[in-house]
Amino acid sequence: MSFLVGENMVCGYGGADILHGCTVGVDPGEIAVVVGPNGAGKSTAMKAMFGMLDLKEGQVLLEGEDITGLKPQERVLRGMGFVPQNHNVFTGMTVEENLEMGAFIRRDDIAATMEQVYGLFPILKEKRKQPAGELSGGQRQQVAVGRALMTQPKILMLDEPTAGVSPIVMDELFDRIIEVAQTGIAILMVEQNAKQALNIADRGFVLVQGRNAYTDTGAALMADPEVRRAFLGG
Repeated sequence: MSFLVGENMVCGYGGADILHGCTVGVDPGEIAVVVGPNGAGKSTAMKAMFGMLDLKEGQVLLEGEDITGLKPQERVLRGMGFVPQNHNVFTGMTVEENLEMGAFIRRDDIAATMEQVYGLFPILKEKRKQPAGELSGGQRQQVAVGRALMTQPKILMLDEPTAGVSPIVMDELFDRIIEVAQTGIAILMVEQNAKQALNIADRGFVLVQGRNAYTDTGAALMADPEVRRAFLGG
């Protein structure tokens, strides 16, 4: 069983189910990516695992404990960090203030964690007194990821972290995500850039219409001719 797993999840919005029994999981130090066509339920699965949507069926387990009934803020206290795709920075606050906001649950000294974030994203140290709203899209994503890391999470969940950024910035973000995973944090990521995401993934979940179509290592999915033809452009 995975460290974090959403098992046989059924849920949606209003009366319509988007997920139809899919299962997604990740282990410490691992990068797991969820890919698939638009409308497949990728972001819905992430929101369900973070407690932003109620499950009709299935469960979410963290370290073997059922956390299905916990609110998102309670999951943060258990070590889960979530970076949404949109509206993920406080634009009127400086970079440093955004990072400090990320440490809201902590009562200890956050200076060392702040330095770790600046080590990971040097441009943020350079721009730490600048309002986040003045940054480029890629730099804002770094702020959003950095803010989530300020809680010292065991699991970092990223909903389309490279949406709207250039290929160069995407490669850089993926490099940083690899570095975060190497510290032992579990990374669970939804990504539109399926080929690039599976390239760095230990584990991949291909969703189609809210169900698991393929589940394997990133390398195996990249090598699967059916997956390549259907989802990776040949």
